[in-house]
Amino acid sequence: MDRVFSGIQPTGALQLGNYLGAVRFWVDDQHHSDAFFCVVDLHALTLDHDPAELRAATLRKAQELLACGLDPDICTLFVQSHVPAHTELSWLVECTTSFGELRRMTQFKDKSHGQEAVRAGLFTYPCLMAADILLYDTDRVPVGDDQRQHLELARDVAIRFNHRCGDTLVVPEASIPPVGARVMDLQDPTAKMSKSADSPQGTIRLLDDPKAITKRIKSAVTDSDNEIRFDPTTKPGVSNLLQILGAVTERSAEDVAAEYDGSGYGALKTAVADAVVEFVRPLQERYAELESDPAEVARILEVGADRAQAIAAKVMVRVRNAVGLLPRGG
Repeated sequence: MDRVFSGIQPTGALQLGNYLGAVRFWVDDQHHSDAFFCVVDLHALTLDHDPAELRAATLRKAQELLACGLDPDICTLFVQSHVPAHTELSWLVECTTSFGELRRMTQFKDKSHGQEAVRAGLFTYPCLMAADILLYDTDRVPVGDDQRQHLELARDVAIRFNHRCGDTLVVPEASIPPVGARVMDLQDPTAKMSKSADSPQGTIRLLDDPKAITKRIKSAVTDSDNEIRFDPTTKPGVSNLLQILGAVTERSAEDVAAEYDGSGYGALKTAVADAVVEFVRPLQERYAELESDPAEVARILEVGADRAQAIAAKVMVRVRNAVGLLPRGG
């Protein structure tokens, strides 16, 4: 089987868009690939944070992923900082990457804009991301549009390293997830739903109380003509609701629009709310079980880190030898 790697930061609660756009495909990938999934806590250090909250958020993110269906018996789920080789390989990637390449990264430009003091870690962030991928001889990386540039850097680094030091690193390929629902913000349907706290009323978090989910969906922005049709350009709010209902009931947005044609926005919002609440119910029940047994989740992460370390250690032996580092004991 090919090897797949993907990671997610611990900050911010998983929301419906994360699940429908990425995590559900991870759940499917684990059955067809040698799959490695990582809570990338080191990446969260590029911004101000509370240490105690970061630890708690890292555990919560692992619990959320397990609740979504990741099975530790068939995939490897671990925490990035539990495998020290991530930072070692990151330094070697930095020594293979040019200043100009990092300066052109659009995410750095976006996140550093308007800041008086920018952490060096934010600038070299793509090097750690490349190391995350290259450390596991990854064949395939599921990516969205916002991460394509980072994957291209990882590919360029691997090719350049191999050219300089011999065939050492696997050059990863992008894996474009199947077309899924593009879930938009309920209050601003021209923007993607985000797991940040910027738009709480426009976001459906997987662990939100059913009453809160219902209230947010019924307060979703639509338009004034009360006509139900799938047209993201002229009717973004209605189309967003149709996409959500279609995604959680495994139908196309067009089929849903045909079913509710003439029903009015109130009926559509009620149907969406009821379907989403029912959709997240088993995830919430599983999360409650995991939350009640943090020792078991810690054990799962420990097993995952051991599996990841076993692969990483072999890769790093090749890398250290290729780059000319003296092994212990001569």
